[in-house]
Amino acid sequence: MLNFNLPGPSLRNCDGFSRRHMLKLGGGMLAGLTLPNLLAAEASAAAPRAKAKACIFIFLEGGPPQQDMWDPKPDAPPEIRGPFKTMPTKVPGTFFTEHCQKCAAIADKFTVGRSHSHADNGHMTGYYYVMTGRKPPFADGEHPIPTNEHFPSLGSIVSREKGAVGTMPPYINMPHPMSAGGPGFYGAEYAPFVIEADPSQPDFEVKDLGRLEGMTESRLGLRQRLLAGLEKTGQRTGRAKAMSTYYAKAYDLMTSPEARKAFHIQSEPEKLREEYGQTQIGQCALLGRRLVEAGCRFVGIDAPGWDVHFNCFPALQGDLIPPADRAFAALVTDLEQRGMLDSTLVVMMGEMGRTPRINAQAGRDHWSMAQCILFAGGGTK
Repeated sequence: MLNFNLPGPSLRNCDGFSRRHMLKLGGGMLAGLTLPNLLAAEASAAAPRAKAKACIFIFLEGGPPQQDMWDPKPDAPPEIRGPFKTMPTKVPGTFFTEHCQKCAAIADKFTVGRSHSHADNGHMTGYYYVMTGRKPPFADGEHPIPTNEHFPSLGSIVSREKGAVGTMPPYINMPHPMSAGGPGFYGAEYAPFVIEADPSQPDFEVKDLGRLEGMTESRLGLRQRLLAGLEKTGQRTGRAKAMSTYYAKAYDLMTSPEARKAFHIQSEPEKLREEYGQTQIGQCALLGRRLVEAGCRFVGIDAPGWDVHFNCFPALQGDLIPPADRAFAALVTDLEQRGMLDSTLVVMMGEMGRTPRINAQAGRDHWSMAQCILFAGGGTK
């Protein structure tokens, strides 16, 4: 153990030590920081670590109750523990509740971060905080949905930094726009392509992806040349510029066989679709895998219904936890079997957790101070 006699308060700066004494310390404790060692450390830090080329972001909107899923408290009193039993997972010493059986069986393939915390207990403001990393400049409930006008969302940042692969949109939302999932000051070019349809429905299709009846190649070409001529007549700004960007993206999708193939979830084997679950979250997760496979960089899946204030345990047991559990486990397993897990980061979380103590209405209230986040793939241990 090293011992140093430090000066009194009269010689200290705001960090507690004078520059002279820090240099003296550098002669002993910091002697290892020589130029060769610094260069070696820099080379080590520069080595590639992140393997992810894409992200599938499953957002459990409303706030999943961590203690009823991935962070049970079996020794706590009933008003904290809740009615669900605890079960072991594939990782020794790690336990989930009984309704997370699918994830428990593959717990060695993902990490549970149990300490995510922030200080915003509002749904819309918490969503904004999570999606942008910025404190919201508006009060909860006041901001219009679905896009934010200030800072860019995670998907828009990935879209801008990583770019598109072929004609696939780099950033996609489904089955509806993600609140605070917009491009902010990045502009319309980095806005998400939104699939406003439920892929679990038999008649699922992406609206406006196909051509209108009677629209031939030559007629479509004429329309494109007419539009290009109009675009040249003046500089586009504001909404006109944004709409021009959207028209260009729409045309790329309409004329892309790769995009149409990626969106055609009906081509998946029925057995695999059952493994994901014939639910909205399950089929969105499967479609997310197809989109990443085709070149999408960031797929945002919004799964609402987790605002469990009242009589929550029947809904959690029947309608909420099992479909999310099945979807996440099937997605991770499917990606691994296809050799895509190392290059795809999978995240599942909400905007907040729920209160440790069950309220008088047999539910759990907002609790942004702690929640669990599931991470899989992309080099995650």
